[in-house]
Amino acid sequence: MKTLIRLSAGLLCAATAWGAVSPQDAARLGAELTPLGGERAGNADGSIPAWNGGLKSPGDAGFPNYHSPDHYPDPYASDKPLFTITAANMAEYAAKLTEGHKALLKAYADYKMVVYPTHRSGASPESVYEATKRNATTARLVPDGNGFTGALGGTPFPIPQNGLEVIWNHITRYRGLAAALQIGQTAVTAGGSYTLVNFKEEFYFLIYEPGMTEQNLNNILLFFTQETTAPARLAGEVLLVQETLDQAKESRRAWVYNPGQRRVRRAPNVAFDNPGTNSDNQRTADQLDMFNGSPQRYDWKLLGKREIYVPYNAYRLQDGKLKYAELLHKNHINQDLARYELHRVWVVDSTLKPGVSHLYSRRTFYVDEDSWQILAVDCYDSRGQLYRVQEGHAMNYYNLPSLWDSLELVMDLSNGRYLALGLQSEERGSYDFNVKRTAADYQPSLLERRGIR
Repeated sequence: MKTLIRLSAGLLCAATAWGAVSPQDAARLGAELTPLGGERAGNADGSIPAWNGGLKSPGDAGFPNYHSPDHYPDPYASDKPLFTITAANMAEYAAKLTEGHKALLKAYADYKMVVYPTHRSGASPESVYEATKRNATTARLVPDGNGFTGALGGTPFPIPQNGLEVIWNHITRYRGLAAALQIGQTAVTAGGSYTLVNFKEEFYFLIYEPGMTEQNLNNILLFFTQETTAPARLAGEVLLVQETLDQAKESRRAWVYNPGQRRVRRAPNVAFDNPGTNSDNQRTADQLDMFNGSPQRYDWKLLGKREIYVPYNAYRLQDGKLKYAELLHKNHINQDLARYELHRVWVVDSTLKPGVSHLYSRRTFYVDEDSWQILAVDCYDSRGQLYRVQEGHAMNYYNLPSLWDSLELVMDLSNGRYLALGLQSEERGSYDFNVKRTAADYQPSLLERRGIR
């Protein structure tokens, strides 16, 4: 398929020169480009519509009385499927499928992708749009690409010139200032059985604090806590992460409270391919949020844009009426509940640098043009074989507004298992964006008080 942008050979790898664009280029934001850098126009045949502002409020979604942290009603519940992709007809749609989805269709006879009309629901507040336009002319990668400077309050690189800039756009995308959520996670066995683990998670994005300056950040991008609340044998463990903005200066800071030992200790290995918390080794630490942390172990290439069938507007997966037993099936989730749409995505390929190690030798990322949310990832093993497939089932949290995951999946083609992370439907509600936090709430000295046993 023809890419929608031109890339020179020099554009494919991060370099110190990349970063800020000219004021003339930045003026395209909010004109032929959306305020976050997507193409405002639809595609040639109309299967991808023009962006018209997305869902900017509960009223835009048709639910003016919605209040956080309730589960989100589905604004597209009346849509009918356009068609269903199966192993039998996948050749017809191959040009618009990821390699991971092709592999899943081949691996599991009951796997399918139900495709619905495309809705470009992504939106952000006007303050984020204004900051993004400012960032476009000031943001720059640090010399090794392991951080950036000159960007606050919005997307740093809305007109990206290399793959690293796209990945940093994902890492820093707007998801509110602070939020709390009770979620479920489970590693489903090849036979379909599972044990639920529950977390209470919080984040506080310092770069979105109004009036923040780069000097006052103290090199902190965000704070994150993850407290295990169930089952009883795991409950009370608390992880604290202070994520740095320029990781060339200092890597992320992390601590863990262990309830058995009743002590707080520094956790230097909450990064890269170390196992994710209580994930039964079904994801790496850097697969949380589709990708997080330092990009330093990979070389990154921006391959361009493609029209791809991706998970989108996945409101059904967090519906408060949905039971986990209805959703969690053998080998994959109940695909009758998953929704796929045709969207334009940035395609970024990462390959492991010589002399460093990681479970994945290569990863291909598919990044939404309207939100910078990673929607799918193909993960390859040390032999170059497709190993795991990630999906980020995204939706617009229209009270913010912000488009990001309602459920993350890591599907292991080698053993038929998968991890479901971010389960919401049986929890008390969805994200609570009304929490008020400061940096003082995320210090190691407070961890012991949070453990529940």
